[in-house]
Amino acid sequence: MAQLHKGRRLMGDINVVPYIDVMLVLLIIFMVTAPLLAQGVKVDLPKASAEPLPPDAIEPLVLSIDKQGRLYLNLGDKPNVAIPEEVLTARATAAMRRNPDRAVLLKADETIPYGRAVDAMVILQHAGAKKVGFITQPLATRKPMGAPAGAATDSTAGAGDSTAGAAAAPAGGAAPTPAG
Repeated sequence: MAQLHKGRRLMGDINVVPYIDVMLVLLIIFMVTAPLLAQGVKVDLPKASAEPLPPDAIEPLVLSIDKQGRLYLNLGDKPNVAIPEEVLTARATAAMRRNPDRAVLLKADETIPYGRAVDAMVILQHAGAKKVGFITQPLATRKPMGAPAGAATDSTAGAGDSTAGAAAAPAGGAAPTPAG
């Protein structure tokens, strides 16, 4: 009997080179986009004994104020770019008109002047916010009154979550402080 098929034999191995190429391309894409996913502005938050807010279906409107007093809003295509007060007012007003019950939070650096935080609350009030909450760090990482800037009462100071708690206050008023 003569062999009918001469020369080529069937290969039983899978060629994995295209899969490796795809994996390396995805790895590069994820390495480039990962730093872009870090959301928010670097702010040293004040400490308070506030309970975390319950999660809502709608993302809260967060106004951030950094150490230099620049304003940031978590809306728009560039939330990590400082915006002027006029643009902030327009964006916040549009957001509050779309959803008047949306939570509004103020995330301010603890070293900014008190007047700058009040100015931001007034802007939010003019935009239609009825209540403004403050984003704080947990009380466990709070430094004692009169202590130097680097001192803290707990050895884990600075390791707190920046969205650990929020205290709600009327848009034109101050947050209630616990006694003791």
